[in-house]
Amino acid sequence: MHEPDATAHADVREDILAIRALWDAMARGWAEGDAARFARSFAEDCDFTTVRGDKPAGRPGIEAGHAILFHGPYAGTALETDVRAIRFLRLDLATVDAESTIGAPGGVVLARTHALAVVERTATRPWLIRAFHNMIPAAPGSGHHPDPRSPR
Repeated sequence: MHEPDATAHADVREDILAIRALWDAMARGWAEGDAARFARSFAEDCDFTTVRGDKPAGRPGIEAGHAILFHGPYAGTALETDVRAIRFLRLDLATVDAESTIGAPGGVVLARTHALAVVERTATRPWLIRAFHNMIPAAPGSGHHPDPRSPR
């Protein structure tokens, strides 16, 4: 975990806990099937990219998309989150590297995801997710590697 010098920011531990709490809140909203609660971790104008490359429009789009998931293919599932690293770019801005597992009852793993997010401390809330890019990584040993000749 990348952290600023503790002397530069005495509340860094509180910030780390507050940032991790965003992912905990998402997991609680998911477990409850509550799309509004899930979406509250995101800024109103969050730049969100789904695992399929879709771009819902801000928090309302994130909420609407997850409501469909929670009442459809992911009804009754749980989200386990793991914040792997937090890198402070400034005292009020950080990147978050996180992994998640979507599990069905009985412990069946439906999907594993990886996300890179940008979080920002705001005047109205300690931290919110401003940008979130979610993806499903290629399976280890799948031989799927990007072609270095393909356009980026």
